Amino acid sequence: MFKNNGFNILGAIILILVLLFSLISVSVVQASESEASVSAKSAVLYQPDTKRFVYTKNSKKRLAMASTTKIMTALVAAENISSLDEAVVIDGTAAGTEGSSAYLKCGEVVTAEELLYALLLQSANDAAVALAVHISGSVEEFATLMNERAEKMGLSDTHFVNPHGLDADGHYTTAEELALIASEALKNETVAAIASTYKKTIVDGERQRTYVNHNKLLYLYDGAVGVKTGFTDNAGRCLVGAAERDGVRLISVTLDAPSDWQDHKRLLDLGFEKFSSLKLIDVYELSYEVPLLDGTGECVRVSNDSELSIVCEGEVGKIERFVNLPRFISHTVNKGDVVGRVDFAVEGETVGSVDLVALENKEVKKEKDSILKRIFDKLFS
Repeated sequence: MFKNNGFNILGAIILILVLLFSLISVSVVQASESEASVSAKSAVLYQPDTKRFVYTKNSKKRLAMASTTKIMTALVAAENISSLDEAVVIDGTAAGTEGSSAYLKCGEVVTAEELLYALLLQSANDAAVALAVHISGSVEEFATLMNERAEKMGLSDTHFVNPHGLDADGHYTTAEELALIASEALKNETVAAIASTYKKTIVDGERQRTYVNHNKLLYLYDGAVGVKTGFTDNAGRCLVGAAERDGVRLISVTLDAPSDWQDHKRLLDLGFEKFSSLKLIDVYELSYEVPLLDGTGECVRVSNDSELSIVCEGEVGKIERFVNLPRFISHTVNKGDVVGRVDFAVEGETVGSVDLVALENKEVKKEKDSILKRIFDKLFS
């Protein structure tokens, strides 16, 4: 009996310890998950270089997007104006548009650049309509351009009815596709520069307007570079954020988020803990020679004229380098001409490449001429 009781007591102790360990393990997992929890109805964290969605919550659910619409408006406008100095005459359709406004006046002439600042910083609905009418003749036709741009990007759950984002039937996106739109928009230098600006004062003669960015991330979060806020009663608080640190760019999206600023700081912190940038090659680090096929025995010196870094998550496997160069060159080469390429791969997957360019001018002579010249030189030297 004593032995059995001892056995039972020992078994009970072991069982209790196992249960305690399980509870500790579960609480750790839950703490980890809570670190990434957000108030938003829908949210994503996206890393463009790796095309990885690090965090998702209802990411494919179609929702209203409010003024985050203006990211696509800005991209389409920037791609369809001849220059930032292009003059835009404000018509009655734009002046007096409801909601956030730059208080544009009918008949007033402003530059496309000013309208883009008003659009992305002040979230001006009148600026959105002014750009739409100027480029396409009407809000409806401009929305068609926006939808065509979305289709070109391969988006199937995004549809635009207007350029400002005021509530309308059939005007929707998903957190996932909005992140892709933001990623594409930030490739445009004009859009990226304006979206990262906190304040802009524009003086035109006696007229002066100052536009202040509604995006608090620009001063609340280290490395923030955009992108756009939004709000309507139907959409709730919407925010598209972007930040860059040490060569890593992240894009955060929340739709209908009561605590959007905290959501984005939490998401971006999560991303920067996971990702880092790794430099694979410095500019002009590589050096190769390619023979000229002209009988002279000369070679063309080539090197990489750009550096290459990759964004990686966690440990990186073995990095392999593959050099692609011709065995010889049979034509005249000018300095800067692309002669070949070096590809870099990790575990068999190409992660980047750099061009190899000529470092000098080299004229390829016809082989017959070069042989005759060598005979001549020998006879008369």
